Amino acid sequence: MNSQKRILVLCGGKFAFKALQLLAAEKFLCGIGIGKGSSIISEVLEGESEKNNLAFKSFPDKKSLSEMKPWIENLNPDFIFSISFPFLISEDILSYGKEKFINFHPGPLPQYRGPMPIFEVLKNQEKNTAISVHFMDSKYDEGPIIFKETLKINEDDTYGKLAVKLSNHTAQVALNMANMAEYAKEIPSSIQESTDAYYYEKPALTDTCIKWKNMTASEIIALVNSCNPWNTGADTSFEGEQIKIITTSLFDQSHENAMPGTILVINENGTINVACSDNKQVSIEILKTDIGIITAKQFNYQGNILGKKFK
Repeated sequence: MNSQKRILVLCGGKFAFKALQLLAAEKFLCGIGIGKGSSIISEVLEGESEKNNLAFKSFPDKKSLSEMKPWIENLNPDFIFSISFPFLISEDILSYGKEKFINFHPGPLPQYRGPMPIFEVLKNQEKNTAISVHFMDSKYDEGPIIFKETLKINEDDTYGKLAVKLSNHTAQVALNMANMAEYAKEIPSSIQESTDAYYYEKPALTDTCIKWKNMTASEIIALVNSCNPWNTGADTSFEGEQIKIITTSLFDQSHENAMPGTILVINENGTINVACSDNKQVSIEILKTDIGIITAKQFNYQGNILGKKFK
């Protein structure tokens, strides 16, 4: 009987932790490579690797990738799993073995290629997302699809909530993939449909900024959720001060076509209602201002804000 397959995991940090733990528990994991991770996370992974007799290497920048191929060749894994690894793997490194590099992309492919699909699916108000497992090639997220696991997006999901959900589910998906690699004579895959493909760059300020004049209430809520917590919240401005809105909800009531962005009501519970372009309102609960993260009630204490506008 052949010995169990040995899997090296290339990762970018905390998102891969559950998968690393499960693969280690099932005796598949032989090494960990981390790319551009924080020093604390790198130290934790290095310590755990040493304790469990696993190979470990840090790749802090693109230049350090020149050390990857000889490290992999020395370790000689059967497969290399990539879970949120931040750098593109070159053709030279991929030449280690055909169909040995497998990526776990936290979004539907080919529709949501790019580094932050969690942000994009939330911003676009998708009902479902996916973990897309695919063979890697020398381009981001373009290799043949092995399989996809669909996950429902809940109405109250923020970037943080959905990331945790996907991280937990990726662990089981990675174990399923390891078992497939262990027992299948060959791993089936299919070429991605180019007609459905779209690549999203990393979000810029223009992507995280609320455009009060033309965004509906549901679009604003979706943007706020998609920015929490990685961007602290969605960007806006008030009286010349840069503000981030962290938590908001729908107040489904007409405002009789007030100017979008106008603060209409200060509620008894301290939240503030703001006019949106679709004649609905959003109720803001938590913000970040120059004085820190505060409630809408505290924001109101800074002065008379009724009738003033976010821009």
